Amino acid sequence: MVESATRDSSKEREFLVGLARGVGGALLFALPMLMTMELWFLGFYMSREKLLLLCVLNIPLLVVLAKRVGFEKTSSWIEVIRDAVTAYGLAIIVSAAILALFGLINDQATTSTTVAKIALQAVPASIGALLGRSQLGMHSEDDDEGDDAETETSYFIELFMMLVGALFLALNVAPTEEMILIAYKITRYQTLLTVLLSLTLMHGFVYALHFKGGHGHAEDSAWWHTFIRFTMPGYVIALGISLYCLWSFERLTGTSLSQIVGAVVILGFPAAIGAASARLVL
Repeated sequence: MVESATRDSSKEREFLVGLARGVGGALLFALPMLMTMELWFLGFYMSREKLLLLCVLNIPLLVVLAKRVGFEKTSSWIEVIRDAVTAYGLAIIVSAAILALFGLINDQATTSTTVAKIALQAVPASIGALLGRSQLGMHSEDDDEGDDAETETSYFIELFMMLVGALFLALNVAPTEEMILIAYKITRYQTLLTVLLSLTLMHGFVYALHFKGGHGHAEDSAWWHTFIRFTMPGYVIALGISLYCLWSFERLTGTSLSQIVGAVVILGFPAAIGAASARLVL
């Protein structure tokens, strides 16, 4: 019984430490967005249907992410769902607290805009809360060996982690006016160069520069094998996330097709870096 009590106490302490790391992760990753004017104003005019869709899509994303990087090592889907719900709850609390601290809630005329503003900020904050374990945690050598084992994931999980990384970084800049401004000013040749640079950096981050957590080339495979299998699908995911973010944040209304393509490619640049770095940090 003493051993059981000690084990329960240790597990509870581990979860509480995970909560603290979650708060730290939410602040670390979401604070730039919490202090961005365009995200404040989105609470006024963003379509409520699009905001609801973003919040709903965030839930399964958090569940799958919690399975890989939660507040503690989980052994069942109930614990995974608990971690996902906890992360979302922490994100809502942190977002509301910071917005209130900066005086960005008291001046709102309606409950609808206040809720929308907090809900919008809680999406990236919830991802940051879950990443708190992997980024802020201290691991022993045994934990590192266990984490290495966990990183041996399937191809589809690799693509999913790219999606998370692309979404997280794209959320930082998608609401800003600069995306549309750059798309308006950029030429076709610069757009093409941006695509090539995105692909080059994305491939180099993970496969060529041998960063920690990256993939090396198999001795019996050509360089283009990993490029076609991982880099190209990852870039397509980054572009898809970019298009979705621009659409959600009302950045495509009244723009021409060429400007839409330009904006997607421009936003796809940081999204591609996020997709590539996801494998390194998650």
